Amino acid sequence: MNEKNTQDTVTEAPEQFEIIGVRFKDAGKIYYFAPGKITAKAGDCVIVETARGLEYGFVAEGNNIVPAKNVVQPLRRVIRIADQKDFEQYERNKELEQSALEICRKKIEEHGLEMKLIEAEYTFDNTKLMFYFTAESRVDFRELVKDLASVFKTRIELRQIGIRDEAKMLGGIGICGRPFCCSSFLSDFVQVSIKMAKEQNLSLNSSKISGTCGRLMCCLRYEHETYEKEIARTPRVGSKVMTKDGAGVVTDANVLTGLLKVKFADEKGESIKVYDRESVKLLNKKD
Repeated sequence: MNEKNTQDTVTEAPEQFEIIGVRFKDAGKIYYFAPGKITAKAGDCVIVETARGLEYGFVAEGNNIVPAKNVVQPLRRVIRIADQKDFEQYERNKELEQSALEICRKKIEEHGLEMKLIEAEYTFDNTKLMFYFTAESRVDFRELVKDLASVFKTRIELRQIGIRDEAKMLGGIGICGRPFCCSSFLSDFVQVSIKMAKEQNLSLNSSKISGTCGRLMCCLRYEHETYEKEIARTPRVGSKVMTKDGAGVVTDANVLTGLLKVKFADEKGESIKVYDRESVKLLNKKD
């Protein structure tokens, strides 16, 4: 009796996917969707399938091929290119959201809850109504949800957000005189630390390095990598360096211009001269 070796068929995961990138809000995060047979370009409006129902979105990235590592599975699909009827539904939802905000604010007062309502948002198909709020502590809003569900006759979801999310949703003008970065072009918040302000030699006065939201300004991040590179190639204050005029100690360093102030001491006293960092050599401790 002959035996046949049967090999299991292994289906390899795709290395790349075709996607359409969609935003749901201005400066919002871009989410990838499977286009199927649909072709869309940046600026088009589409109806897509999401975890919370059908949504009306704005194409930020037309049909494109991206590596599999950039895709979060499962990749949901684009249902269709939005038409005039869809647009009208989207506009009606916006009007309903404003009305829902006022009703919810009154209900919050009636229930005596310490929470600040920020925004209301309907899914495109009106199967869910979400309210976003801020609060200093956790809020028991279970009775409020029941009350709202009886009024709106749909699923209600309340989400507590942070102060940075509030600034992104509401928008405004920053201390620089320009619209908030988070509400105008930043699709996601970046990690910012006080170390960044120190490396950029900025005043550590919180009022000068904090945004309107009260958190460290997002723009501290923009030049961070440049400062890191320049700091790495610039002798630190207190370092001993060899110059064309002899050995001295760095008393001040401008990492952007690359200029160093070097102090010399001899029998005639002390003197300070300015050098380009490229023209000096950092001396080892043992030197």
